Amino acid sequence: MPLNASVLGQALDEDLTVHTTLCRRDAPAFQRACRSSEELVVACTQESRLFTELSEQTEGAVAQDVRPIRFVNIRETGGWGREAKDATPKMAALLAAARLPDPEPVPTVTYRSSGRLLIVGPLEDAERIGAVVGDVLDVTILATGGRGQQERRFPVLGGELSAIQGWLGAFQVEWTTGNPIDLDLCTRCNACVAACPEGAIGLDYQIDLSRCSSHRACVKACEAVGAIDFQREAVAHTDNFDIVLDLRDAPAFAQHAHPQGYFHRPGGLSGDTGLQTIARLRDLVGEFEKPKFFNYKQKVCAHGRNETVGCDACVQVCSALAIRSDVNRQQIVVNPNLCVGCGACTTVCPTGALTYAYPRASEVGVRLRTVLATYAKAGGTDAALLLHSREGGAALIDELGRAAQLDKRQVRGVPARVIPLPLWHTASAGLDLWLTAFAYGAPQVWVLMTDEEAPQYRQALQEQMALAQAIVNGLGYTGTHFRLIEARSVTELDSQLAVPKAQGVKRRASYAVQAEKRATIELALDHLMQDSATLGQRAEAIALPAPSLFGAVAIDRDRCTLCLSCVSACPASALQDNAERPQLRFIEKNCVQCGLCATTCPEDAITLQPRLLLTEQRKQLRVLNEAEPFRCVRCSKPFGTLKGIENMLEKLSGHAMFQGEAAERLKMCGDCRVVDLYTNPGETRITDL
Repeated sequence: MPLNASVLGQALDEDLTVHTTLCRRDAPAFQRACRSSEELVVACTQESRLFTELSEQTEGAVAQDVRPIRFVNIRETGGWGREAKDATPKMAALLAAARLPDPEPVPTVTYRSSGRLLIVGPLEDAERIGAVVGDVLDVTILATGGRGQQERRFPVLGGELSAIQGWLGAFQVEWTTGNPIDLDLCTRCNACVAACPEGAIGLDYQIDLSRCSSHRACVKACEAVGAIDFQREAVAHTDNFDIVLDLRDAPAFAQHAHPQGYFHRPGGLSGDTGLQTIARLRDLVGEFEKPKFFNYKQKVCAHGRNETVGCDACVQVCSALAIRSDVNRQQIVVNPNLCVGCGACTTVCPTGALTYAYPRASEVGVRLRTVLATYAKAGGTDAALLLHSREGGAALIDELGRAAQLDKRQVRGVPARVIPLPLWHTASAGLDLWLTAFAYGAPQVWVLMTDEEAPQYRQALQEQMALAQAIVNGLGYTGTHFRLIEARSVTELDSQLAVPKAQGVKRRASYAVQAEKRATIELALDHLMQDSATLGQRAEAIALPAPSLFGAVAIDRDRCTLCLSCVSACPASALQDNAERPQLRFIEKNCVQCGLCATTCPEDAITLQPRLLLTEQRKQLRVLNEAEPFRCVRCSKPFGTLKGIENMLEKLSGHAMFQGEAAERLKMCGDCRVVDLYTNPGETRITDL
């Protein structure tokens, strides 16, 4: 592949030497670099194992736990392609990103497994798998038919599986036994199988009651052992397992992302997938850790107030069913053991109550800024960021690069301006990072999805991208800037990467991504509003599609009584009252369009208006509604609104308890109401009874 050491060196601020065969004849150059304490980046992922071993064998080499070797692919991502000669800026950007340090450590989630494995499925398949892993794992089988071996090598359970719950090291399995044959007593002598005239007993040693005609020849044959009893009642059982291998057609878990330690392999283990599953099963003994991928701040959560649900986007999008509603406590609850780290919940969260913790948004922001700044420094223009997963997405891009090397006439390969950037998960980056990448100088941001993502992720990202696209188009930038690319083959990906360019910013932003999602979005919007000011005439507000993270609320003043229940429900302090007089005030910048105000309003006087206001009024407090105060008929102190009190009097006018003096008392403030009760000689007191 073409390598321009001069341009790469200038962009990276270091002297570079081109090696033709670094992993073979030029290996001594790598060994010399291993002895240096400086950052070491190898632009080859194909021979990463060889380089790692060579470093370990090099005398005087710096230990990798002190100075790790970082590997980056610049070949399939750009060096092998029709536009390889123009890909130098992209190569520089990828090399610069590879030099960045690893994300800061975060709290971890621990799993402990002693290796107790439950295999659910046909007896012959389960016993065959058990024989392969039984030297490492403690195997138990829950049979669903099939033919067992004569030798009893593993405990075999029979019955109907009711439920499987939990995760690695903590699965709880429930099943019910109701078959006449007790497998604990059965000796597998086969006498019942031979005696049954209907052939209703198989070599799983369970009776098919739909075929049994009550001859009871089996009972007589089993008389000495006593394993068969047709009067036996169904019994529920519960047991705990560390790992579950499910060979049935339908999985025990309906969600897309199954819990850690649960493997669904319908039909058994065969081929490469079977070998990989067996290898993974054998490794699942001991203690394991994963990052705690999320942070949650209940204070700004818009899920619920006063037992009313507002935003439940995170609950709906979670493919692992790790998030549940706890509206009574005004919050959501995330199970860290079930969380798979996709980050989709943080992407759809309007307030930033859920944030992605590993890597942090600020660390991803540094990577974006480094990549795009280096790309520009090396002379690159019209960058298109291609965000992809580290597994399925990276594999498809590598396959595209290899195909382009073999046949450039049929396959273009990754274009020179397209910069692939891996994420832990494609759903973990959202509006804040997309707009930031655009402000940093990437006119286009694309997200690549393959078969590995859950269906709800696609809808969530499409909605977020429609919002981002409406914002930048409304600001005057022309073209398609945000796209969701769905590809399952090289040809699909190749065709979808060849798209027209789009208009980007004139001046690249320099702000840093903040820990708070809304703060980052505000910085991006401020920069884009200033940058787009010279693009021509634009409206005062941009209409946005729903669901939106921005917008206003419209108040029907004829229906609103200024009860201010919406103020107490608002989680973002967008709606506020006035301690001096009956007013409902609003700061549009704070509104997250969660809908809690509209749901809470007893008069149905509030509607949401998704939009982005471009004037300074967006950040200012403005009055949505105000009313004349109602004054106490006794002391003249204001204690409510005229409209609210009149509305209450009208609704209670026919109530038997609010007639005469009681009705007049409704027109008094709280203090005067108490005084009137105790000074009125006509009132009956408890001391008089």
